[in-house]
Amino acid sequence: MISLEIDGTVATATLSRAPVNAISDEWIERLEWVLNETSANPDLSALRIRSAEKVFCAGADLAVMRSRFTSEAGRLQMVELAAKMQRVFAQLEAMPMVTVAQIEGAALGGGFELALACDLRVVADTARIGLPEAGLGLLPGAGGTQRLTRLCGDAVARRMILSAEVLNGVQAEKLGVVHWVADKAQLPGLVDELLVRIGRIPRDAITECKRCIQAALDPDQDGYAIELEGTQRLYENPISQEIVRRFLDKAG
Repeated sequence: MISLEIDGTVATATLSRAPVNAISDEWIERLEWVLNETSANPDLSALRIRSAEKVFCAGADLAVMRSRFTSEAGRLQMVELAAKMQRVFAQLEAMPMVTVAQIEGAALGGGFELALACDLRVVADTARIGLPEAGLGLLPGAGGTQRLTRLCGDAVARRMILSAEVLNGVQAEKLGVVHWVADKAQLPGLVDELLVRIGRIPRDAITECKRCIQAALDPDQDGYAIELEGTQRLYENPISQEIVRRFLDKAG
């Protein structure tokens, strides 16, 4: 369903629920297990999420929807699943490492909400990306309305969500929805190079940087004070001290 591999400082979670990585209760519980395992490993600097299927993740399991949608109790179960997705995606967003979504196929609905919870998104030019729920009379309720608006602003969020627009990778990159776009055949190599670079960065530095970036989005936090607190912690960090010492010695 979701496998986990660790290579040095980089972990890779591979979505493998054929045929489209449909999200079910069991699937989201397995993702939560992956996040718990990687968070607990202090050696990891990065987590890549990719798919073994042609589709990255097509969103909700349609079989589950069919079985639940016709009754009030079933619909309540669907709301509970959305709440579980919100909680696990928030955990993904708060991971103490860099999270990278490698999207080669479609990432729609809950699948795109998963990608939005990652720090970085790298997509194939032919990928299909969107939040089409409004076209079904629904809304992207696993954090999509919030994260897309924070990421790209009101205009792009309204365009994509209210018109149920599905973008290709090139369009998504132009709107700032993703960070890099590449030919599908070149995408894995591009992500590998990115992960090598990130993998050299100490986890504590990544954690402090992410804390500062998050503070910039929260008007109730003093981001400048948080920068200074993080700076002091890293100055006292033995790993950071050694890296800086080597840099200064090399610089002469």
